[in-house]
Parts: sequence; C-alpha cells; structure tokens
Amino acid sequence: MNLESNNSTGLLGHPKGLMTLFFSEMWERSCYYGMRVLLTLYLVKSLMKGDAEASLIYGAYTGLVYAAPILGGNMADKFLGYRYAVLFGAILMVIGEFIIIGGTEPMLLMGMGALIIGNGYFKANISTIVGKLYADGDPKRDSGFTIFYIGINIGALIATTLIAWVGETHGFKWGFALAGFGMLLGFFIFLSGKKQFHLLPGVQIPEAGKKKVFAGLNMVQLISIGSLFLIPACYVLIQHNSVMMWLLLGLLAIVSYTLLIAGRKEDKRMELANETDMLAEKTGDKSKSIWFDRMIAFFILFLVNVVFWACFEQAGTSLTLFADRNVDRMIFDWEMPASMTQFFNPFFIIVFGSIFSAMWVKLSKMGKNPSIPVKFGLAFFQIALGFLVVKFMLPFANEEFQVPLITLILLYLLHTTGELFISPIGLSMVTKLAPKKVAGMAMGAWFLSWAMANYLGGIIASMSGGGHGESGEVIKLTTQEGLKQYTEIFSILAYVLLGIGFLVILLNKPIQKLMHGVE
Repeated sequence: MNLESNNSTGLLGHPKGLMTLFFSEMWERSCYYGMRVLLTLYLVKSLMKGDAEASLIYGAYTGLVYAAPILGGNMADKFLGYRYAVLFGAILMVIGEFIIIGGTEPMLLMGMGALIIGNGYFKANISTIVGKLYADGDPKRDSGFTIFYIGINIGALIATTLIAWVGETHGFKWGFALAGFGMLLGFFIFLSGKKQFHLLPGVQIPEAGKKKVFAGLNMVQLISIGSLFLIPACYVLIQHNSVMMWLLLGLLAIVSYTLLIAGRKEDKRMELANETDMLAEKTGDKSKSIWFDRMIAFFILFLVNVVFWACFEQAGTSLTLFADRNVDRMIFDWEMPASMTQFFNPFFIIVFGSIFSAMWVKLSKMGKNPSIPVKFGLAFFQIALGFLVVKFMLPFANEEFQVPLITLILLYLLHTTGELFISPIGLSMVTKLAPKKVAGMAMGAWFLSWAMANYLGGIIASMSGGGHGESGEVIKLTTQEGLKQYTEIFSILAYVLLGIGFLVILLNKPIQKLMHGVE
C-alpha cells in the first residue's frame, strides 16, 4: 500500500482505515470497561468478598489482561497476522462476557480467562495496525493515535454510564450481557473494513502460519486451539494471585532480553548495509548502537509507566469504593451509582482529547513540543495533584463523613489531563522506538507495563479498606475510619508521584540522547 497517498484520504487527512479501527476499538473498550467498572462492586456486594480480597482479584485480572498482549503480539508477528488475531480475540471476549452471566464465582473466573486471552490478541494488534497506517516520520502519527485514543474513551464512556447504570440498577448480569453485545458489534465493524488496511505489512496471515505442523493442523489452527487451554490457566492464576508478581517479572525478563537482542541485531544489520554511516552524514548521529540505545530508553520509560498506571488504576478499586462510601453522590433527587463516577475520566478525555491532539501538532510546528520524558514528568505532577484534592476537600465533608461530588470531578479532571500527557504519547512512542520486525512484541511489552501496574495497583488498593479477620469474617471500616484511611493513602501516593515527576524531568536530556531523535 502506498502510505504516502493513503494519508490524505480520510478524516482530517488521516488514512481511511483509522476510523474503522477507531469504532472497532471503541466497542471493544466498552466491553472491557463495562466488565471492569462493575467488577469490584460485584465481588464485594454479590460474591461477598472483603475489600482487600476484591482488590487483589481485580489487580490479578487486570494485570493478566495487560500481560496477554505479549503473547498476542508475538503470535501475530510470527504466525497469525494482525487481522486474524484481532478477530479471534474479539470472539473470545464475547464468549467470556456471556459466561460471566452465569452468576457464580467459577463462571466469573472462567469468563475472566476468556476475556484475558481475547484481549491479548485484540488489544496489542489493533494498536499495531494503527501505527502501520502511517509512513515513517509522518507528523500526523501522534495526532492519529490521539484520535484513536478518543475512540477508546468513548467506549469507556459507554461502559461507565450505560453499562454501569444497567449493572447497578437492573442487576450485574445485565451489565455484563450488554458489554458482550458491544464487543460483538466491534467484531463486525472490524470485519467490514478489511479492504482499508489489508495490504499493510503483517496484517494478513504469513506463510509461517499456513504451514501444517501437527495432525494436519497449521500453526494458526494449532495456536487457536492452544489458546483455549490458557483460559483455565488464567482461572487458576486469578484464584492464586500471589504468584502473579513472579509471572510478571519472568515475562519482563523474557521481553527485555528479546527486545534488547532485536536492537543489537538491527544495529548490526544497519552497519553491514552502511546505513549507520549514511544516517550519521544526514543527522550527525555517529552512534553505532542506535536501536539498542532506543530499547534502553524504552525500558526506562516502561518503569515510569508502571508507577503512573498503578496509581491511575485506583479508579476501578479504591476510588470506586471511596465513591460508594465516602462521597455524597446526590444530584438533586437522584443518587449517582458509585460505578458511574468512573465516567468522569472518559468524559474529560473526549472533551480534551481533540484539543490535545491539535496542540501537539501545533507545538511541533512551532518547535516547542515538549520531549517525551518531559511529557511523562508533567503527567506525574497532574495525577499527584488529583490525589491531593481529597485532602483539600476534607473541610467540606458532611456529618456522614462524605466529601462532595466535586472532589471526584476535580480528581478525575487532573488524572485525565495527566493521562493525555502519557498514554497516547506512549503508544505512539513504541511504534517509533521499536525495530519493525518486533513491532507487535514491543507493543505487547508496553502492555506488560500496564499489567505490572494493574497488579501493583491492586496491592495498593488492598491497603485502603477492609479485608478479612483471622476467622474469615469480613472487616469493614466505619465511614469516618474509611475517610481517614483513604485520605492518608492518597496523600502518600501524591507525594511519591511528585518526586518521581521531578526525577523524570531532571533525566530528560540523558533519556533523549538514548532515543536518538525519536520525538
């Protein structure tokens, strides 16, 4: 496909395929967030779990959701192609949501397993297709990823309003069912738009995937069947979530080794092809380890990303329970369901997403666009201030130890603007830093940072509320004790985040040097 000519045929000069991917991802996110927005409350109110246990289950589930793209990205790169991987993932997610409707803990865990594996195939590979729509060096790439990110958050908005309201008002099973139908719609949208990106490299099933290897089955069929056996494995991992950290650290070691070796190989290839000398003449960059250095920068920002999202993802656990118990959610004569308070984040993304998209393009043209490390540092300042809002609003708490709803509105506003400084920028950064041959693996690795963040976030959330006593009884804090506990935890997080933000900005120039011109 001629990317140069394709870039001027769609919305605002972007490739036509962007909007197909936009709506496919929108409905997939409504499915994922629709289940996630209800999960903690479902565990606490229907399955009678303590806060700490519910938070750890939530952390293990969301951690596995973001770890799975490592498998999905790698399998798509080598055998499945990005299109088949996305379609296969969508079907598994639909099945997962409908299993959860059964209403028992085993069916919840089995449904979670199908959602985890399905998301692994869908999420990394649809993001990779977005990156492949743009030619190298295309200034519209960051803007395109921000537009794509708006689609993600429209899906999240559907989940945190309609699906959350249905789930809490009419029963959790109806919310899960609605999420499943959303994913089914996303499947058909993606299927209908195949002509818009079918010629892009890596989208179709490669020859290695068509090769028959066992009992008349080719690699695509074998991988698809094998993936089904991973569903009960996820079931066990969520049940025994204490082993998750070792699993995630093992995956990090494998991914780090693979990407660093890929960087070394790409540097050697460039050197043998005299591309390194040609680049030095053109840019003045005489380094012989461009791609290896970029992978080092990648992993520095990987660790920064883990910390940011571990704190940001309190939205689905401690912040939802905080909203349920310590926030006055009355609006005139209507009480907003606690799960619906998560809607402020996608709402603000939609409001500010296009503004930020245009802002990055304009700043780039003016030569004043902040570097990627500076954007990451500024993201930390904003999320820290968001958590401090709770402390500032304590004097306005009512006699029931509930702070006004404006507390969460301001908190989510600051978290959202921080998110816009790090998340779409990070997705775009991965497609620029990684060698093309391991693009899917690199995107999967970036999702591993979210996996580690979500698991760590579950541990943080488990410190914020009640749990179980020695005899197994559920321990619940009073509203007064809960407000004090949440305020202390959120304040500690804020101070740590402020310190990390300053450190990242101080390291801006060394990190930029490792990135070798990637902006």
